[in-house]
Amino acid sequence: MSRCNAWAIRIAPKYLNMIKEPFYFLLIICVSTHIIRTIYEILKHREILVPNQISFIIMFLNMLLLWVSWVLLCRNDIWKIDLPLLVKYLGILLSALGVVIFLTALFTIKTLESYEGDLITSGVYSFVRHPMYLGFLLWLIGFPLIFGAFYSMILSIIFICNILYWRYIEEEELLDRFPAYHDYKKKTIF
Repeated sequence: MSRCNAWAIRIAPKYLNMIKEPFYFLLIICVSTHIIRTIYEILKHREILVPNQISFIIMFLNMLLLWVSWVLLCRNDIWKIDLPLLVKYLGILLSALGVVIFLTALFTIKTLESYEGDLITSGVYSFVRHPMYLGFLLWLIGFPLIFGAFYSMILSIIFICNILYWRYIEEEELLDRFPAYHDYKKKTIF
């Protein structure tokens, strides 16, 4: 028997078991959707891509897949931690608060992409510059706490850094686009 065949006989069952585990499949989806969104933000920032209706639909579906895969990833995490009930309730509170902040921002701005109007400084935007991103961050922290999902907690650190990068790119664009944004930044958080 060749070395390659011997290796395949020993290693292949381990990888087949990984594929059967939903966590790994969801991990691939979740990471891929973050990468796609980051590439999109970079291309948009460099004005290589001009957002339009098609890109909006693609990004909306990508983000929907990201959100769903994140919740399912946390639920199916392969390393569960038995967290105190109070911590799980904190996770529920953070996740629910994230949903409320996100939806409030969405209904205020009335779009997920390519807002063309004036600088919005009312409603939730009078306190928070990027409430949708804040909502994402709260989900990234809250759902692993709800499910006691250790690997998802570690992964959330990477995803939080990614969302902070999206926010950084958007901050640069808003500073260029709105002269009043610099003063607005001083009066708001995040």
